[in-house]
Amino acid sequence: MSEKETVHQKNIFKKSFYYRFSQFVGFLLGARFFVAILLTFALYVSTFFLFNQDESFRKFVFDFKVHGIIFCTVLTILAGGIINQFYDFEKDHLVKPFRMRVQSFIQQKYFLYVYLALSVISLSIALMISYRVFLFFVVYQFFMWFYSHKLSRMLMVNNLTFVSLTLYPFFGMMVYYETFSWKVFLMAAFLFFILLCIDVVKDTLTKSVDKAFGYTTIPNYFESRVVKSILVVLLMLTMAVSMNIVAGTGISGFMAYYFLSGLFVFILCIYLLLNSSKQNKSLTLNILRFWVFAGIIAMLLSGLEGKL
Repeated sequence: MSEKETVHQKNIFKKSFYYRFSQFVGFLLGARFFVAILLTFALYVSTFFLFNQDESFRKFVFDFKVHGIIFCTVLTILAGGIINQFYDFEKDHLVKPFRMRVQSFIQQKYFLYVYLALSVISLSIALMISYRVFLFFVVYQFFMWFYSHKLSRMLMVNNLTFVSLTLYPFFGMMVYYETFSWKVFLMAAFLFFILLCIDVVKDTLTKSVDKAFGYTTIPNYFESRVVKSILVVLLMLTMAVSMNIVAGTGISGFMAYYFLSGLFVFILCIYLLLNSSKQNKSLTLNILRFWVFAGIIAMLLSGLEGKL
C-alpha cells in the first residue's frame, strides 16, 4: 500500500471517528444527560440522608425497589430532555447554536425513537415494581410531554410547571418513605423558590428569542422593572425560608452553614439583578445554579457527619 493510500485511509478513519463522536455527544446534549446525572446524585443524597431516616446503609443499598424508582426517574428525565429539544428545535438554533451544531449529525427521527424506547423501558420497570409506581411515572411522563408541547409557551404556567416537574421525583420519594415534616416542607419550599428564580433569570437571557417563537414568558410580557421586582421578591422569600429552616428546625452542621451562607449569596444576587446587565444576569444564573449544587454537597457532608 502506497503512502498516499495510507494517509487517505487515515483521513477517512479520522472523519468517521469525528462523525461518530459528534453523534454521541449530540445525543448526550439532546437528552440532557449531564442534568440527569446531577439529579440522580441529588435523588440518592436526599433519599438516604433526608427521607430515609431509619433505614441502615446496608438495607438501603439492597433496597432494589428504591434503585428501580430512581432508575425510572433517570430514564424519564432523559426522555423529557429529548422531547423538549424536539419541540424547541427552531428556538435552540438561536439560543444554543453550539449544541445544535453538534446535534446536526443526528436526524430528529432517531431522537424520537430513543424517546419512545426510554419511555417504554421506564414504564415497564415501573410496572414490575408496582402499579402505583407505574401510575406515578405515567403522570410524570405525560406532563413532561405536555409541558414541552403546550405549557412551555404559557405565561407563568411554564415556570411553575418546569419547577414542579423538577421536584416531582423528590415528592415521590417523600411519599414513598412517608417523610412528612415541617423541616422537609421548608426545604422543599427553599428549593422551589430558588429553582423558580433560576428559571425566570434564564428567561431574561432569551427574552427576544422566546418572543419571536411564541413563548410568553415573564421577561417578554412584563416591563423590566416588574421582572426585577418579581426576582427580588423570589430571592427574599428564599432568604425568609432559609432563616426559618435555621431557626425553626434545629438544623445543624454543614446544612446550617449552607443556609446561613446563602443569605449573603442571595443578597449578592439581588445587587446584581438591580444593577442588571446581560453579564450580571448570566453571573446571577451561574451563582444560583452553583448554590443548588452546593446544597447537595452540604446535605451529603451533613448526612455523613450524622451517620458517623
